[in-house]
Amino acid sequence: MQLQCPMPKLDFDVITLGHGSGGVLTNKLLDSGVFDLLSNDILDERHDGAFLELNGKTAFSTDSFLVSPIFFPGGNIGELAVNGTVNDLAMCGATPKYLSLSFIIEEGLPVKEFWDILVAIKYACEKAGVQIVTGDTKVVEKGKGDKIFINTSGVGPIHPKAHISTKNIAVGDKIIISGNIASHGMAIMSVREGLEFDSEIKSDTTNLNHTIIELIDAYGADIHLLTDPTRGGVATVLKEIAQSSEIGIDLFQKDLPIDDQVASACELLGLDPLYVANEGLFIAFVSEASADAVLERLRQDEKGKDAQIIGSVVDEHPKQVIMESGIGGKRVISMLPGEQLPRIC
Repeated sequence: MQLQCPMPKLDFDVITLGHGSGGVLTNKLLDSGVFDLLSNDILDERHDGAFLELNGKTAFSTDSFLVSPIFFPGGNIGELAVNGTVNDLAMCGATPKYLSLSFIIEEGLPVKEFWDILVAIKYACEKAGVQIVTGDTKVVEKGKGDKIFINTSGVGPIHPKAHISTKNIAVGDKIIISGNIASHGMAIMSVREGLEFDSEIKSDTTNLNHTIIELIDAYGADIHLLTDPTRGGVATVLKEIAQSSEIGIDLFQKDLPIDDQVASACELLGLDPLYVANEGLFIAFVSEASADAVLERLRQDEKGKDAQIIGSVVDEHPKQVIMESGIGGKRVISMLPGEQLPRIC
């Protein structure tokens, strides 16, 4: 997506240590970028913190982003930082409302790259319906960072119909995934490894909050658990849930949705797509009675058009995830034992 937002004329081309000093250069950078692009009534106060009005049960989440490269097919570190925290809040059954935004920038980062990241943040916030209300900017010496790291934290009220907890998972629950797996991780790896395919593999980074809230509004307590399979992929998330809840999970390989080119890229690099990171997917544990209706509703949403039921909760083999292959064989799914794809988000 080409984002059109002309960069203002500045008297510097790269970020220097002075831009993190809190003085004149810091104010030039923030005035011409952050405060202008992300303007809202709360941020425009320019106070040490934000004054918020929150009512009822509220979700809070934080995440840090150090993806490399910072620009990749389908997105950049800016929108990834917004979408990541927005989605974490959505997994709690919350409507994300306010985010904090903090940068750690390496000396020498081109201002044009910083501007492009800010523009992506602006549009990601608009799509998700959230506001940046406070933040921070620091600059480290060249060689002591890697271009830019971002932290976002967020808050939002819990939907009154949301009852999201591992304690709600029950035998018979169906496990739904919202779309094709492994796209984000392989988009990053295709750039790193210089791989070329018939068409570009793009990250799936997107906000999921509107999709989630519509499902909760329609099916409420029948949605027992929501989680996003980011680092460690689908396999690690399901194994963590099986262990912590002392349940068994049956998983069916034939039902796992994956783009053909992503599958080919995984095979080429010797990677199991079950362990590859995703940034625009969620997994839902749904009551057996409502699973088909939830799936049908989800498939009507652009962000859930490739959704599938991929497994179920069973009382056999507690704490274990067992996957049935396409030819009927079975294997135990474990957590990711080490770092498969470093700096993936």
